[in-house]
Amino acid sequence: AAHAAGGPLLIPVFALQRSQELLVDLLQLMDEGGAPRGDIFLDSPLAIEASEVFLERGWNPALQRNPFEPVRPSANLRFLAKPWDSDGLERLSGWHVILAASGMCDAGRVRKHLKRLLWRKEATVLLSGFQAAGTLGRLLADGAPRVSIQGDEVRVRARVRKIEAYSAHADALGLTRWARDRAPVAGSILLAHGEPAAAQGLRDRLVAAGFDADAILIPDLDEAFDLTEGRVTPRQPSPARLPPHTAARLDWHNHRVAFQMALNAALQGAEDDKAREALLRRLREVVEGQPGGAPARPPGARGSPHSPELDSGQRSSSRDEAF
Repeated sequence: AAHAAGGPLLIPVFALQRSQELLVDLLQLMDEGGAPRGDIFLDSPLAIEASEVFLERGWNPALQRNPFEPVRPSANLRFLAKPWDSDGLERLSGWHVILAASGMCDAGRVRKHLKRLLWRKEATVLLSGFQAAGTLGRLLADGAPRVSIQGDEVRVRARVRKIEAYSAHADALGLTRWARDRAPVAGSILLAHGEPAAAQGLRDRLVAAGFDADAILIPDLDEAFDLTEGRVTPRQPSPARLPPHTAARLDWHNHRVAFQMALNAALQGAEDDKAREALLRRLREVVEGQPGGAPARPPGARGSPHSPELDSGQRSSSRDEAF
């Protein structure tokens, strides 16, 4: 489907294992006719270094071969370690595949590729793993019509698709089975590295499987514990950076960007400049806290509404320039 659209396929990837597994499958699909042949670019220095380790140490005794043997530079596969090689992808058109980190689109070279491809309707973005709340990947997965990348608003016209098959983590059933195989657990079980709802769901499964509910802990951000044999002791709490209930949610940064994009859309869709001025005036009144006036300043302060240096016309002009 991505090939039929006539543009590139961009896959945000995690550098370790996810990249290598995807490359093996992509190359196999192309060799067997399951996907049209095309150039594949691995655009992540860390993923390139990791691929070299997989080639050296990926021997599988059960298979009697290294399943990652295809993951080496070839006519179809190019490793782009240098930044100028990555920049050269901008000159390509038509069908090709780019794998770039990071997997949740919050850092790395994938952001510049998203910035130049998301607005193109012939491009396809394939999200290949879990996207945490607040990340750019999660916004795309949830169908955001516009996103902010490196300070610029980008309209999402590309097709965004998701695939869940490449998760490297066990699911709730697998984790419960793993814990049950190690029962009885003399000490505590700490559930970390998960969103609150998922952690609570796993805790409920473990309790249903016979584990002591009081021994299953879900640490909050910045909580610390001393681990000794058969016992977990909380350390003296330190000031939290964030309230626990906000750690895995959208914060004011996300809301600010969403508001800015909504404001831009409203201004662009306004009937005329007069309507745009009226909208900005109403917003200014809300921000300044007093209808029709500038923020209160000490009497006599330079440029304040109380200063005799400025007449009303000058005050209006000065205030408008600030916005």
